[in-house]
This record gives sequence, structure tokens and C-alpha cells, in this order.
Amino acid sequence: MKEIYILTKNDFLSNKTQFFYISTRFISGTLIIMKIYDRLLNTIRSKGAAYLVLLDPDKLSKSKIAPLIRHCEKSGVDGFLIGGSLMLSGDLESFIEHVKVETTHPVIIFPGSINQISPLADAILFLSVISGRNAEHLIGKHVTASPLIKRAKIEPISTGYILVESGVTTTAVYMSGSLPVPRNKPEIAAATALAGEYLGMKFIYLEAGSGAHESVPDEMVKAVSEQCNIPIIVGGGIRTPQTARRKVENGASIIVTGNFFEDENNWDMIKDFASVIHYKLSVEV
Repeated sequence: MKEIYILTKNDFLSNKTQFFYISTRFISGTLIIMKIYDRLLNTIRSKGAAYLVLLDPDKLSKSKIAPLIRHCEKSGVDGFLIGGSLMLSGDLESFIEHVKVETTHPVIIFPGSINQISPLADAILFLSVISGRNAEHLIGKHVTASPLIKRAKIEPISTGYILVESGVTTTAVYMSGSLPVPRNKPEIAAATALAGEYLGMKFIYLEAGSGAHESVPDEMVKAVSEQCNIPIIVGGGIRTPQTARRKVENGASIIVTGNFFEDENNWDMIKDFASVIHYKLSVEV
């Protein structure tokens, strides 16, 4: 059963710290609150697939936050992931604060470490690197992170994270100390994803990695989606709307693009991405 709370406006204002920030709206004076996870599921059902843009505090200057978010929102983006494998110069807390000022869309932490937790976010992908055999990234770090997430009162979304060979050693692969799934072994990815589903994961994330030379193979996306009954997120190396559309056609439920839009010369393509990802909608590009 979905966790949906129905409150009066006064109830919410006096008890809001008890609830995750989620999708909210008033209907006849009653506030309907929906968890971010359920909001994403609703987006997938209504639009065909969801489109998230990854913002890396180390790579996106604060001066670009507002114009990029405005461009994303008017182009049809469904939400934002925030995080990175390393945080050398970026201030996560301040960065999220700047993002939240500019958008009412979901702001979800995509953590590269247990230091990337903030009560200002709406949710966090609770990632387990199920493609690897490094116990710290399967469960070890999670034991330390879980009480921090609870204290932050943000919604954890359990996600099986599968690193995929992409033609280059990505930061995620290096930092996790995990071998990626070979590109020509979709059956390994499918079996791994199915194990993640059976372990109770809500999403499976197929990751080629930031700056990947090649995106996750379409055959792998299809193999995983055919085996699993939970939504499949695909990210890394997606630089054209055509590539994004192929992932969706092969079963991806959520598409993530990231460093491609750190170059503002590419911003005009965001609407093209949203259009092909939201295949259930009639969007003029």
C-alpha cells in the first residue's frame, strides 16, 4: 500500500517535521502528500518514462544553477539528482539550498559517499553496488549512513547500482573498487538486477559512469527490463536524444543525463531529450 497522508493545512504546518518533503498539493483545503518514490512511479505511468538531470556541485558553478534549472523546468525535466563520486570543492548543503530555491521538482541526492547527506534534499538514492563484491559498498557504508539519513528526515529509496563497462575506467568504478559488468554480458546484468529486486530494491540503476565513452548497451537494458518488475534507471554516456529514446524503447523507466549539460551550449537539447523520453505525451520540439 502506498504511504499517502491526508492532512489539513493546519495539521501539516504543525507536524511537517514528521514527514518527508514530497509532492504536495491542496485539494478543497486538504493537503495531499506523496512520497518522491510514488511521484516518480506516477510520472513513469503518465509519461512513459521519467527524465532526471544530474547536477554535480564540483562541476556546476552556483551562478549557473538558476538558469540551468529554469531551462530544465520549461523543457520538461521531471527532477534533479545531486551528487558526485568526489566532492573536492563543492559545498553540498549550500548547493542543494540554491537548487531548492529555484525549483519545486524533486531534489534527490545521488551520493558518492556517506558525507553526501543533507536534510535539505527531498530524498536520497540508497545505493548498493550489487555488481561488485566489495562488502563496504554492498552493505558496510550503509550501516553508518542509515542513522544519518533517518536524522535528516529524508526519504531513502533503495536502489541496486550496477556498474557497466563503458570503454573507460570511470570515477565510480575506481572509487568503488568494483569490476563493472562486461558490455557483452547482458545475462550477468539481468541476473544481478533480478537478485537486487528479490532483495527488496525499489529501483535498478544501470550506470555507465560520468564521462563514459559508451552508454549502457541497449541489449543489456532490454535483458534487465525483461527480467525485472521494478523500474530501471539508465545513466552515463547518453549524449543524444536518439540514444535516450533507444534506452526507453528497450525498457528503461528513468533516464539520467549529467555532465553533457555542464556545457550551456547543449542546454537547448534538453527539450529534445524530454520529448523522446516522455513518449506518452505529445510534446512539440
